[in-house]
Amino acid sequence: MPTPHNEALANDFAKTVLMPGDPLRAKYIAENFLTDVKQVNGVRNMFGYTGYYNGKKVSVMGSGMGIPSISLYAYELYTVYHVDRIIRIGSSGATTPDLKLFDIVIAMGACTNSSWANQYKLPGTFSAVASYSVMKESIDACEKHGFPYQVGNTLSSDNFYGEEWEPWANMGIIAVEMEAYGLYCVAAQLHKEALTILTISDSLITHAETTAHERETGFNNMIKVALDCIKE
Repeated sequence: MPTPHNEALANDFAKTVLMPGDPLRAKYIAENFLTDVKQVNGVRNMFGYTGYYNGKKVSVMGSGMGIPSISLYAYELYTVYHVDRIIRIGSSGATTPDLKLFDIVIAMGACTNSSWANQYKLPGTFSAVASYSVMKESIDACEKHGFPYQVGNTLSSDNFYGEEWEPWANMGIIAVEMEAYGLYCVAAQLHKEALTILTISDSLITHAETTAHERETGFNNMIKVALDCIKE
């Protein structure tokens, strides 16, 4: 059952896995939101944990940075560990002045400048979209908690410091991140559920930004929304 990248055993993972990019954020979530927590993976310090939230079994595990990293871990979670639902919870840069620091973005779709989808040999361009059921649950959770949020299209960029976001913003992209497109492709390929929930960590418009510590421990609203979307 263990893979070269994951030492977990059968049934160590819950049916829902939350995936922050930073494995230390996974550790933070496990220690501050879950009960009866067990660490199930530590290979390459990509920490994974399983515990309970309001009586529901849930797992949280880091994904690393970029489409290849999250896609590798997601593929193994879906196929080897029989996970049904993966919710990416990450940081993003706002490309619209309407989004402020710590606002939530629910990524109904993800565009990309990556050639990732070429491997599927499709006769065109694949539109990577979230699973509607989990997306609706996340919207309902934002409404319940009264958290500021927007639902929209995002850009999964291969180049973190690239300056090419403005043409995408002109097409309605509201935030830039690095992983959602890959997660949505893998989920589509395997007929599984996936959603990306983001917190605005910086603004490409105003240049406001959060600190590294705030990105690790300060995104509690997004975490609460994701935990409201546990599928048992």
